[in-house]
Amino acid sequence: MISDVLSAHIASVRWEHLPEAAREGARRVLLDAVGVTYAASGLSPEAAPFIALARANGSGPCAILGTGERVQPLGAALANGALAHAVDYEDAFDRAPAHPNASLVPVLLALAQSEGAVDGRRLLTALAVGGDLACRIALSLRQPMEQGGWYPPPIVAAFGAVVGAANLLGLTAEQTKDALSLTLCQVTMPGEIKHSRRTVLRAVREAFPAQAALTAALLAREGVAGFETPLEGKSGFYALYAGGQFALADLTDRLGAHYWGAELTFKPWPSCRGTHPFIEMALDLVAQHGFAADEIASVEVSVDDVQAMLVEPLDRKQAPDVAIDAKFSIPFTTALALVRGGVRLDSFGPDSLGDPLVLGMAAKVRPVVVASPAWQRGVGGAMRVTLNDGTVHEAFVANALGCPDRPLTDAAQREKFIDCLSRAALPLGRDRAEVLAERILALEACEDVGALF
Repeated sequence: MISDVLSAHIASVRWEHLPEAAREGARRVLLDAVGVTYAASGLSPEAAPFIALARANGSGPCAILGTGERVQPLGAALANGALAHAVDYEDAFDRAPAHPNASLVPVLLALAQSEGAVDGRRLLTALAVGGDLACRIALSLRQPMEQGGWYPPPIVAAFGAVVGAANLLGLTAEQTKDALSLTLCQVTMPGEIKHSRRTVLRAVREAFPAQAALTAALLAREGVAGFETPLEGKSGFYALYAGGQFALADLTDRLGAHYWGAELTFKPWPSCRGTHPFIEMALDLVAQHGFAADEIASVEVSVDDVQAMLVEPLDRKQAPDVAIDAKFSIPFTTALALVRGGVRLDSFGPDSLGDPLVLGMAAKVRPVVVASPAWQRGVGGAMRVTLNDGTVHEAFVANALGCPDRPLTDAAQREKFIDCLSRAALPLGRDRAEVLAERILALEACEDVGALF
């Protein structure tokens, strides 16, 4: 049974078993995740209620990154989970609907600060195992979760987070299966999160799977029994979320030898990954041809079925009400690139949402949905810019910058980290940020990861 196979694997993996690519991938994941969480602490008021609730449940050993607050482990998972996706700048898995680490890293950091000294090798191993399993689950789906009205990324992330927690805690294979079961009892995310105009839940969504995963792992350690087949059972994960349709091979192929966390995308822009090809094309066309924003008559963007949610309904996407909706808008992010010359952490405040120049440009963006795209679904696209004098400029991107084939340089990822830490509620200057970056990138030599934060 696949639940048994995976649970035995999760319980058995140790640092010495990891290939170097998985180790390096885990280091980069931690650097990126810590950075974007710090940034959100200063830029995302949406997370404030989650931080307040964590504080209300008592002080403790676990840091809410970027704030100076220390709370109990479950509160830290909730609060850091709320921050982890809030600026929409965390890593992504382009092959399938997953952000494998936005729940996982908050859970592991909470454990690293509450379970005694957790060394770097132990944390990186848990990070590699948890991220890999989240990606494998996302890859294995053969019926889209959206078909049942679900929103996949936070649900998938919850299972990666509990897997990482189980590995770090040293749970047995049976306890690991119990932890998967207990996660199934808690995790949910309705597709309505995409449709409501006023909610900001999409920004703070990872709070829920992070807290659920940590709760599940700790209860499993205490002996709470779960199900025999939490994944493949008659009413297990795949039956509930994918009509029972999944590919076993995607779960087991090269299990323990290949870790998908080594093939993640690290974002160059703080917005939904599906907007990135259009940001990239807009910036490249301006750089190549030198036209000004006021010379543009229209912008046609060719999108696929995955990206359709980023252009529909068009009036809302051209004039979003809240920051997270703007980050999930191809018209708005394209307009930012064309009008302001970039999309940055400070590009989604009230001044941007109400900027008549940006809104005017977004109104010129017209989508065309392509049934059989020539690019990788969800992360590529085409653009056609027509100027007032009739001149036409066209661009095509097969997979946007940041992907494994076109990765951010080490220098670019460090600069992203430094910039993020400068935006925290309690900002860190360049010197301190560079020291922390060095320590994260050499984490296998660290005897106590929790002491870094």
